[in-house]
Amino acid sequence: MIKYIEETTEFLQGRGFESPEIGIILGTGLGQLINEIEIIKEISYNHIPNFPTATVEFHKGKLIYGKIENKTVVVMQGRFHLYEGYSLQDVTYPVRVMHKLGIKTLLVSNASGAINLDFKKGELMLIDDHINLQGGSPLAFKGVEQLGSRFTDMSAPYDLKINAKLESIAKDNNINLQKGVYASVIGPQLETRAEYRYLKIIGADAVGMSTVPEVIVANHLDLPVAAVSVLTDECDPNDLKPINIDEIIAMAGKAEPSMILLFKELIKSL
Repeated sequence: MIKYIEETTEFLQGRGFESPEIGIILGTGLGQLINEIEIIKEISYNHIPNFPTATVEFHKGKLIYGKIENKTVVVMQGRFHLYEGYSLQDVTYPVRVMHKLGIKTLLVSNASGAINLDFKKGELMLIDDHINLQGGSPLAFKGVEQLGSRFTDMSAPYDLKINAKLESIAKDNNINLQKGVYASVIGPQLETRAEYRYLKIIGADAVGMSTVPEVIVANHLDLPVAAVSVLTDECDPNDLKPINIDEIIAMAGKAEPSMILLFKELIKSL
């Protein structure tokens, strides 16, 4: 893997991806942050050596390099998921490449369903902790110790200082930012009523199909990371309606301006 990471990094550096300060992963329906960035370079994933290719129609599949709030950023417009048939090493490969390029902070966004029924769709949730239900670890491979500590500490996987800044920014801008535990499942099927009840019992406030692998790898690399979910639906097992993916994408888009404001103000302060 080290050889692949070096090859990909050299390719990107040769095309102008020089010393980004911050890495950003944009989740489902959350691509409009791109409009706030002064784009210097962009490359489709399928043109980058050793990169997976996004297969989900609402994930664009571009790596973007540019400036926002006077900071240099590298942005994943579209991410990879286990449910697309990738391995956990594939899903997290871009995080390792962004780290090799030089990022000092990783910001992650996603769309998720609200398990905590005190949370409402359209709100944002700051991820304070997580539960990995994806059946594996992105660190479970031979030679992982060459890239970082095999037994990575996860007592505080989300950077406390960055989270405190996000909460302060939300308060100053009257953004209703919930805080809770994110459970990551494989998907792509949505949960049954019994599964939603189970998730609530084990302490989840929201559920989605991403983010946790990237966060585990960020911790493996000692890379400070923060993540925010857009809550796109309310998962009440006693009143469960059939899922409408178009509605989920629309809800993510509706909440996106608040997410963009949070990220921009945070980037300004980093």
